[in-house]
Amino acid sequence: MSESSYLSTLIGKQAAKYGDRAALKYRDYKRGAWIPVSWNRFAGKVKNVSRALIASGVQVQENIGVFSQNMPECLYTDFGAFACRVVTIPLYATSSESQVHYIVEDAAIRYLFVGEQYQYDVAYRVQQLCKTLKRIIIFSPDVVRAQEDTHSIYYSEFLQSGDDGTLQAEVDRRTSESGPDDLANILYTSGTTGESKGVMLHHSCYEAAFRAHDKVLLTLTDRDVVMNFLPFTHVFERAWSYYCLTKGCLLCINLYPQDIQMTVREIRPTAMCSVPRFWEKVYAGVHEKINEATGLKKSLMLDALQTGYEHNIVYLMNHKTPPLLLHLKYKFYERTVYSLLKKTIGIERGNFFPTAGAAVPKQIEEFVHSVGINMVVGYGLTETTATVSLGWTDDYRTGTVGHILPGLEIKFSEKGEILLRGETVTRGYYKKEALTRELITGDGWFHTGDAGYMKDGFLYLTDRIKDLFKTSNGKYIAPQAIETKLVVDRYIDQVSIIADQRKFVSALIVPEYRQVEKYAHEHHIAYTDRADLLKKPEITTLFQMRIDTLQQEFAHYEQIKKFTLLPEPFSMEKGELTNTLKIRRAVLMKNYAAEIEKMYEE
Repeated sequence: MSESSYLSTLIGKQAAKYGDRAALKYRDYKRGAWIPVSWNRFAGKVKNVSRALIASGVQVQENIGVFSQNMPECLYTDFGAFACRVVTIPLYATSSESQVHYIVEDAAIRYLFVGEQYQYDVAYRVQQLCKTLKRIIIFSPDVVRAQEDTHSIYYSEFLQSGDDGTLQAEVDRRTSESGPDDLANILYTSGTTGESKGVMLHHSCYEAAFRAHDKVLLTLTDRDVVMNFLPFTHVFERAWSYYCLTKGCLLCINLYPQDIQMTVREIRPTAMCSVPRFWEKVYAGVHEKINEATGLKKSLMLDALQTGYEHNIVYLMNHKTPPLLLHLKYKFYERTVYSLLKKTIGIERGNFFPTAGAAVPKQIEEFVHSVGINMVVGYGLTETTATVSLGWTDDYRTGTVGHILPGLEIKFSEKGEILLRGETVTRGYYKKEALTRELITGDGWFHTGDAGYMKDGFLYLTDRIKDLFKTSNGKYIAPQAIETKLVVDRYIDQVSIIADQRKFVSALIVPEYRQVEKYAHEHHIAYTDRADLLKKPEITTLFQMRIDTLQQEFAHYEQIKKFTLLPEPFSMEKGELTNTLKIRRAVLMKNYAAEIEKMYEE
């Protein structure tokens, strides 16, 4: 590796190797077509951004912000910044005004790049309140600026300021002086507990992550077509995308998360990292089809799932050879049922699919592997530059988060908390020395806040230490274990367990409204609106039956005794979900205080 930081020269080196081959693709919604961007063009844009940043007076290791959904411009800006030793701070495209204000002030951001109208509007309002924010640079030419806004410029205008070739000498000088000890990103985590904290990731963190992944992701090559679906703001997608670029993969950038099912079918990717929610929807869709089927078709589909389970989980996962008859049957289903399923989703060319960000329900993982989809379940944190552990494609075990990434050390506290040490671990939180000292020991061990244990070389997660509830009877409850079990049900969309300092366990449940309405129609249950439907005794009985079936394996004190069905889903707008769709329990407790108290009335 050269003296310069690896990411500061990456795109230029790949352009020298691949030239006019496509590096990126993005969907042009006006034309309904995917537009390729060659490595040469990508490298040209990166140089242009570097010069424009210098023309704007951006200093070495100054923080700039990128507040946008996934767009090629996010990557041009990132790599242009790295080449001139500038730090990029991504903000979630859905961030509220107060979240943006906090980050802009905390990081003293002078230049903020924004994606579309929503981001511009929020940023412009923040600019009126912020002393630091000097200029907003707008990616989308369709954004309409406020009438009185004389300072904001469009990305095309910003790039023009970098047309001055004489600035390239300064870019080259900065690149040559860059190194692994430069700060690359500050990633603000939208914690479930409250105030954001900025995780500092240096170039050395990314370089160590790339070296470690090279040892385990042996099948990823420059022939892979990768769909970027999670926000680039999320460390999982960010670190993965940078890594894919080091391998020369083609990145296909999904602009709107809600369009993912359409874009996957258009691109037919070989790899895509996602959260369990994506696979939960696939699972629910398949089971809905099975429930609607009858006769031979139904028994064929059920047999295909059972055959896949026995072949891939019972035998292959345990490194045993399947019996010949089972193997032949599996091959038959592989050509028929499984291949049709993969084609319907758009992943029939699949290489592997990294999945993390939340616990994967066991039956979802078993289902995905049963139909021959190569899901790689892992575990990671922003503070560890994403990956801590992952299941190798030929050596995984369901219910675990795989093997520890090479180069990382792991140990467990008396409470069972996972402690980590290694080059991919953050050096600390931006401007938060006390918090850094609290979570990272003097000899470099980082406290993850997650509990777990190792067995047969696999890491098992048990729960968030902070998330353990203690009932008023002194019993400890792991809410995520119960929630993960319930969301698999086709009638349940979201669930939050209530138990802390309470006599028994209760739950707030957001039903899968479409399924409940379908059930009402089939059973001739009359209702006026959704709220009325959810109060019907037949619906309560339906949910009670399903919950009782799902929670059989839990101890009596862990089981849900009462529940409330909610007519509205949990949302980011009401502050109930973080940007990564994790539940903010404290907010739910406040927003649904009346409903919760009602469940605990004698």
